[in-house]
Amino acid sequence: MLHQNLNTNEKGNLTICGYDTVDLAKEYGTPAYIMDEDLIRENCRIYKNALEKNFGKGSIPLYASKAFSCKRIYEIAKEEGIGCDVVSGGELYTVYKSGFDMEKVFFHGNNKTENDIEFAFDCKLGYFVVDNNEELEEINTRAQKRGITQKILLRITPGIDPHTHKAVVTGNVDSKFGSAIETGQATEIVKKALNSSNIELCGLHCHIGSQIFECDPFTDAAEIMIRFIKKLKDTLGYETKILNLGGGMGVRYIEEDPVISYEENIDKIAEKIISYAKANEIALPTILMEPGRSLVAASGLTLYTVGSVKEIPGFKKYVSIDGGMPDNPRYALYQSIYTCMIANKATEKADYVCTVAGRCCESGDLIAENTKLQSPKKGDTLAVLCTGAYNYSMASNYNKIPRPPVVMVSKNRKYVAVARETYEDLMRNDL
Repeated sequence: MLHQNLNTNEKGNLTICGYDTVDLAKEYGTPAYIMDEDLIRENCRIYKNALEKNFGKGSIPLYASKAFSCKRIYEIAKEEGIGCDVVSGGELYTVYKSGFDMEKVFFHGNNKTENDIEFAFDCKLGYFVVDNNEELEEINTRAQKRGITQKILLRITPGIDPHTHKAVVTGNVDSKFGSAIETGQATEIVKKALNSSNIELCGLHCHIGSQIFECDPFTDAAEIMIRFIKKLKDTLGYETKILNLGGGMGVRYIEEDPVISYEENIDKIAEKIISYAKANEIALPTILMEPGRSLVAASGLTLYTVGSVKEIPGFKKYVSIDGGMPDNPRYALYQSIYTCMIANKATEKADYVCTVAGRCCESGDLIAENTKLQSPKKGDTLAVLCTGAYNYSMASNYNKIPRPPVVMVSKNRKYVAVARETYEDLMRNDL
C-alpha cells in the first residue's frame, strides 16, 4: 500500500487506521475527507524528536497551517508540543480560538493587511515573519503606539532552485516572497529592523519550495543562510538567534514517488548545518522547520461514490464521482497526480484505464486522467489517497456545492472534526 496506515481487510475493502473505508462512506456519506489522527501525531513526533536530538531544546517544528487548517488540527499540534505558522487572519483566528499557545505562533505572508497586523497584536502573537520594508514599518509603528516590543523574523530568499514544480518554488531570487541576499536587499532590511525602536529581530527565515525529496536543496539553502548570518555578525555585530528553514519535504502521492525518512533527512541536514556553523565560527542558532504537507498529507484520503461509468468507443472512459474540483482543485491547478482506487474492490486487479471526472459543470473538473482502477460500476466507493494536505484547505463552493466533512479516525475512536456544510450554510451570508 502507498502508506503504512492503509491496508485491506477480509472483505477485500480498503482500510485506513484499521477502519473499513466502505463502512465509513456509508456512515458519514460522500464525499468525505477521512484523516488518520494517529499518523498525524506520529509525524509530529518524528519532526519534534529529530530537531531536539540534533539542535537541542527549543528547536521545534512549526505546523504549516495552509496545508490543513481547522480547530482540531491545532489542538493536536498543541498536545504534541509543537508550534505553528499561519498565513492569514482567518488561520490566525482559528488557531487563537483553539486555545493554542500564541507565543509559539509565527505569522507569515507577503501582504499582511493593517487589520491582520492589529488582530495579531490583539491575539498577543509570538512572531511576525516580516516580508518587506513597508510591513516592517507598519509593525514598528503599531507596536510603538501600544508601547510594546514585537518579536520578528525576517524572510530571506537564498536563491535556491529545488527543481520542483515552478508553482511551488519560493526561494528564487525573483520570488514574490522576502528579501534577496544576492541583491543586497536582505542586508538592508536587517539594518532597518535593527534600527527600529519597537522591533526585536530574533532571527531569519527562508523557504525554498515544496515536494522536495532530496536533502541537498535544504543543505544548500542552509549553507547560504549560515554564510549570511556570518556576514551579519562581522559587519553589523548582529548574532542570529533563530534560523527557520521552512518546510517542503515531499510525500508519496503515487507508488513511483520515493520513500524517504524525515528523521534521516533531518539528521543529514543537521550534520551539514552544525559543520557550517563551526566553519564560520558562529553560535548555532535555534533551528525551526515548517512541515505542513509532510505532517498531514498521507494521513488523509477522500471517499466518493461512483455515479456513472461512461465509455466512448475508441476514445475515453469516464468514471464520474459525486465530488471533484470543489473538494480537490489540485489536478485542475497543477495537474497533481493522485492514486485512485475502488475501495470496495481494493484487492482486485486495477486494469481499467480511465479518467476520473467530477460532478461540476466544467470540462476541467477532473481528479485523474489515464489512471488505472479496479473495474468500476455505479454505487462503488472510490478512494483518492494522500489528500490530507491542500484539499480541504483549498476547497470551494463552486457550483454551490457544500464542502465535505472532515472525519478523524484513530485506534481509540472516530469522530467528525469539521461538519459537512449544508445548503443553509451556503446562503448564511446572503442578505
